[in-house]
Amino acid sequence: MASETKTISAQNIFTDALTVRGGQFDISISDVSDSTVTVQRRRSGESTWLDVEAFTSDAERTGAVSGAWDVRAGIKTGDYGSDTVEVAVTV
Repeated sequence: MASETKTISAQNIFTDALTVRGGQFDISISDVSDSTVTVQRRRSGESTWLDVEAFTSDAERTGAVSGAWDVRAGIKTGDYGSDTVEVAVTV
């Protein structure tokens, strides 16, 4: 099992990407008060990130993909408030 964790207190900060190959991944988001955390994915080898889901409160989610996808989570430009958010992606 691989995991990427990031403490975020600014905009445009994401976990490092993890590759999911036809399986599940877990997202853990905590300490959110006024920021929006976005989960993103892209096809392995491509450069464009696609938004999967956005969160404005703490969350625990399991996602699934078919094929090979890179997954990450973080705070996009313009979505940071004033909190310090803990984000983890586990494959």
